Amino acid sequence: MTGAQHPHPTQAVVLAGGQGSRLRPYTDDRPKPMVEIPGTGTPIIGHQLNWLASEGVTDVVVSCGHLAGVLQEWLDRTQLPLRVTTVVETEPLGRGGGLKYAAGSLPRPDEPWYATNGDIWTRFPLREMAAFHHERDAEATLALARPRIPWGAVETDAFGHVLDFIESPPSPYLINAGVYVFSAAFTELLPDRGDHERTTFPRLARERRLAGFPLPQGAYWRAIDTAKDLTEAAEELNAHGR
Repeated sequence: MTGAQHPHPTQAVVLAGGQGSRLRPYTDDRPKPMVEIPGTGTPIIGHQLNWLASEGVTDVVVSCGHLAGVLQEWLDRTQLPLRVTTVVETEPLGRGGGLKYAAGSLPRPDEPWYATNGDIWTRFPLREMAAFHHERDAEATLALARPRIPWGAVETDAFGHVLDFIESPPSPYLINAGVYVFSAAFTELLPDRGDHERTTFPRLARERRLAGFPLPQGAYWRAIDTAKDLTEAAEELNAHGR
């Protein structure tokens, strides 16, 4: 049971194999996590590793794919705040299979672990998420974000009169923020090939063993999918000094 495990993991997997086709031309010569946030001189994965280290993580397995050598070279020549191991999928395994393959290289397989998608730039207290996971005795816990809708919204009354225009309002729905806490036993529940979000997660949800941790109010979170996301992340950095 997860309740017997230490609530604060010290190991993590970063999924960094995506091609990032929507970020071209930035990703023509580098994988998506190696794209730099303008004004920082540091790629997305560099920010992630610093954040994980600040939250008590000592060991990270980076799952590489597209242009893996570029990422591995950067990791080799950069002074990092934690120990990093890389694995490369020799054939496509799907998101769940890739996660399971990478988890096989975690140094402490009998302990819980974090995972994050390689295109997420965020700051929130991971230890709080781990405690939430522990208290609910979950096998897996997803961080949940409420992103802003990228369009202006129109508010109307029951008669169809326009009442107001709202620029980029928060979404009424929570979304998977791409950051996770997993129990040690979760690794064996992953498929060898395929997508865990279509297999493992729905099964755990039916069994009430999947938890969702809403990001704290004011926590910074952004998925870097497009050039516009890069520009907006840089603007937010300048505005808030993150």
